[in-house]
Amino acid sequence: MATRLSDLFGNSRIIAGLLVNLLSSICIVFINKWIYVHYGFPNMTLTLIHFVVTWLGLFMCQKMDIFAPKSLRPSKIILLALSFCGFVVFTNLSLQSNTIGTYQLAKVMTTPVIIVIQTMYYRKTFSTKIKLTLVPITLGVILNSYYDVKFNLLGMIFATLGVFVTSLYQVWVGAKQHELQVNSMQLLYYQAPMSSAFLLVLVPFFEPLTGEGGIFGPWSFLALVMVLMSGVIAFLVNLSIYWIIGNTSPVTYNMFGHFKFCITLLGGYVLFQDPLSLNQGLGILCTISGILAYTHFKLAEQEEGKSRLTQRP
Repeated sequence: MATRLSDLFGNSRIIAGLLVNLLSSICIVFINKWIYVHYGFPNMTLTLIHFVVTWLGLFMCQKMDIFAPKSLRPSKIILLALSFCGFVVFTNLSLQSNTIGTYQLAKVMTTPVIIVIQTMYYRKTFSTKIKLTLVPITLGVILNSYYDVKFNLLGMIFATLGVFVTSLYQVWVGAKQHELQVNSMQLLYYQAPMSSAFLLVLVPFFEPLTGEGGIFGPWSFLALVMVLMSGVIAFLVNLSIYWIIGNTSPVTYNMFGHFKFCITLLGGYVLFQDPLSLNQGLGILCTISGILAYTHFKLAEQEEGKSRLTQRP
């Protein structure tokens, strides 16, 4: 009975974490796109604000004894902090340059890239069925991008860089939590200010500080409220990413994330009037079919693994 209650509590915590990530991830896409389209707020500065608000949120959590910080050597997390910067900056640039549909579908490619990284560098094995499901996923993304009437070459470069850095980042998050024996909050608590420092040095070289479009420019009160709200939601996104990857796996996080893109795509067409051609629709359906097949095979393999464990004497 105690075991069942423990399993139920554990599952409910995972479900709650997935729900927080679902809502915050969808909201952050729409709010950031709105900020870019209607206010033209600079991308790297917005990312810096996200990092600072994330650190302040974790500082408050630490003061409320929600978690206990653990001393970490900066050299152990410097690559993670740099990849965190690239992950957020490139995905935001992709969102800024592409339609929401292309942006969202490009992110789906994170799963194949993670599988390649884990296979080549971490010697992790995946079944043939799992590998084959990546074919319709990849084909669907290519179809959507090719037939996007708002195709943007620079946007696709940003999307490609975002996928590569995001994949590295998510694999490293899980590996570092295991290596350093820290939880999601402890790791992010030290990583967020380091990432903020990196961006603080870079922002003056790439974005104006004053005048039109600068961080200290003449922004309206509503624009500042939206930026602050974006920062708070980014804190929830970052925290839930760490928590989900730490308690499940990078691939599980990404496969869950693929289901979010359906709602995000619909919102993009409704809120920003993004066009959708027939071939793009076929690409989306192709990607969804690959996602569903992957999920089915993955769950079947997990159940098979559990049954083998229970049958052992």
